[in-house]
Amino acid sequence: MQSTIKKICLFSFVIICLSPSFSQSKTKPFWAKSTGKIPALLYGLGDDRLGGAKMGYIDTSINFKVIDTSRTPWKVQLSKYRTAFIEKEQLKIDSTIKEWPFYLTSNFKVFGTDSIYDVVSVNLDAKKPYRAWMQTEPAAIQLEIFGVQSNTNWITQLPSTLKEIKNVYYTQTEEDVMLVTIELKHKNHWGYSIHYDKNQLIIKIKRQPPVLNIKNLKIAIDAGHGGNNLGAEGVNTKILEKDYTLKYAFALKKYLNKMGVKKVIMTRESDTSLEMKDRILFLQQQEPDILISIHLNSNADREVQGCGTFYRHQGFRPLSLSILKAMKETGLKEYGNVGSFNFGLSGPTDYINCLLEVGFISNIEDELRIVKPSFHTLTASKVYKGIVEFLKNVQLGK
Repeated sequence: MQSTIKKICLFSFVIICLSPSFSQSKTKPFWAKSTGKIPALLYGLGDDRLGGAKMGYIDTSINFKVIDTSRTPWKVQLSKYRTAFIEKEQLKIDSTIKEWPFYLTSNFKVFGTDSIYDVVSVNLDAKKPYRAWMQTEPAAIQLEIFGVQSNTNWITQLPSTLKEIKNVYYTQTEEDVMLVTIELKHKNHWGYSIHYDKNQLIIKIKRQPPVLNIKNLKIAIDAGHGGNNLGAEGVNTKILEKDYTLKYAFALKKYLNKMGVKKVIMTRESDTSLEMKDRILFLQQQEPDILISIHLNSNADREVQGCGTFYRHQGFRPLSLSILKAMKETGLKEYGNVGSFNFGLSGPTDYINCLLEVGFISNIEDELRIVKPSFHTLTASKVYKGIVEFLKNVQLGK
């Protein structure tokens, strides 16, 4: 009897050890560089229709130590105690990379430019991974640089040239993680971008426009979906989301022009297929002040209805709140204000962005409004009003 029990226990142990949840990766660590269009760090292996939850976008040609390829995305070592995941298509194996015993940071420089940016430059021994996020009240940008030890003994700042950066300092929070804090002069965030120039990490902070008038801003409009990406379908009319987002985008452009806004750009102006990453790259080149991405919502429950605004980064929430408040004046019910939204166009930090779900085409009441041309104009007027209200609140320091 005891022999039988031992055999059963041994068999059970072997099965457990061989199961995917128990087994340990046998991947021999190797080095690779980030590559492709807009690579991103992911928090984990979770996934949904919007993709895995993103830690943030990163530059290309950054060195990563890959420690697990048993699943996709691949697991990478950021620092001694930190890991992340990257889609394997966004990594290119590089056997020429040699691991150093340690990597150091050196001097920082903080200065203003002749353009619309203030800049922080950080000198490193190699292109190491990073992540950044926005803080509010007070406004600041925090940046973690992984796999480095501080040898930074001075930070040179040129206050007379700075219009957005108030102060910069760092803390070595772990033995190989540096936390950089960039304090801002204004309460509201207007965007930032991060990239490498050789081994120098460059953080470009967008300045608040000197004149907070919508006529002076560059507004980008994104008509969601398009081409072979049909989007949702109307419950009664069978309209396609891709067609009506374009109608709403044109209505908004026309209204903005009517109100004196001359700098208006659109990610698409016809029924064309356009990848999300290509839209982002286009927008980064255009450097808008504000992006409005227009969509129509859908739900299996046909009772769900209303307009909603969506944002990813906390510093961009104020615009989404102002637009939602204005949109409620259309007579639509309130679906809500949704944060930490893991949508492609909500991810970039380069410019303020807001995704607007005008209403639910899966709901009969909303659909009746959505198809009317007069409602397209009404929606455009409310988006305009929301942007103007946002700018007014910025002026008042709200």
